[in-house]
Amino acid sequence: MPDVTIDEGQAAGPEPPSRPGPFRSIVHRLAGESPALPVEGHLPRFDGATAWLNSEPLTPEGLRGRVVLVDFWTYTCVNWLRTLPYVRTWAAKYRDNGLAVIGVHTPEFGFERTIDNVVAQSRNLGVEYPIAVDSDYGVWRAFANHFWPAVYIADTEGWLRYHHFGEGEYAMTEMVIQQLLLDAGGEGIDQDMVMVDPRGLEVAADWRTLQSPETYLGYGQSTGFAQDAVAEFDGSDVYASVSLRLNQWALSGTWTVTQYAALVDEPGARLAFRFHARDLNLVMGPASKDASIPFRVFLDGQLASAAHGTDVDADARGNVQDQRTYQLIRQLGPISDRLFEIEFLDAGVEGYCFTFG
Repeated sequence: MPDVTIDEGQAAGPEPPSRPGPFRSIVHRLAGESPALPVEGHLPRFDGATAWLNSEPLTPEGLRGRVVLVDFWTYTCVNWLRTLPYVRTWAAKYRDNGLAVIGVHTPEFGFERTIDNVVAQSRNLGVEYPIAVDSDYGVWRAFANHFWPAVYIADTEGWLRYHHFGEGEYAMTEMVIQQLLLDAGGEGIDQDMVMVDPRGLEVAADWRTLQSPETYLGYGQSTGFAQDAVAEFDGSDVYASVSLRLNQWALSGTWTVTQYAALVDEPGARLAFRFHARDLNLVMGPASKDASIPFRVFLDGQLASAAHGTDVDADARGNVQDQRTYQLIRQLGPISDRLFEIEFLDAGVEGYCFTFG
């Protein structure tokens, strides 16, 4: 794997398994043969972790004898959230067979560096396996990682044998887990694929209808901002409603647009996006701890009562209480271009990023 650097200075270990040919695992399994998994280097160290949750600090040496799955995540990432039901289920199913799952939480947004947020959200999401808190990107750099989510799997001798970036390939990943456990002499391993029951943000995207991209609101990464030419960046300004084309967004009311977020300055401010997807999500949170800020959600100018997401009630209302990803829209009928709006009934919300599913 080109993104993993083998440290030539590491203490000599066992010779790497000699197996040719990458990514023929699924073909060989279907043919009744053992998969031919490549050797991608040593399992890097976790010394860069700033804290550990659910475990004492772990090391490659201490993990010898177990198959190790390392899952890079950050709790607002919708792509990772949709993989979580599988990782969580694998951790439980194969724990007694010799699998160790380690979640490496490397933050994208500044508030994801706050340990209290990581603790709270890992509990809310049912992440019970060990978590290396990677707020300074030390573990990320050790793996030469570039993606959320990213999965790396090492065998019982500490050799990396497989990686996958992004969503999907769940059957392939599980078959690699099973094969490495079997190679290590594991017995009584259930070789049926896991079945998951995702809810809310964990439900897979409707890829057939998804035509809207992840979109950031802070000017440092923003795309599709219809008022970009007239915006007062890093200063409070009053914005008027404008017409939007597909995948454009706009503000109305009083806002401050900063490098990383758009901040609601006065009650009644609105944020609009013309999108094409089943689901619409927004990464947001209160600027002040313990605040609870009410909002209303609209589709095509009407309250989105019939298409509300899991963070919105049947009256199309909700509250911003935590810094996280909120599912605001989940449509049940045919998907077409729709105009989404959210109205904040009080000031003090920071909006970071739209995602879709």
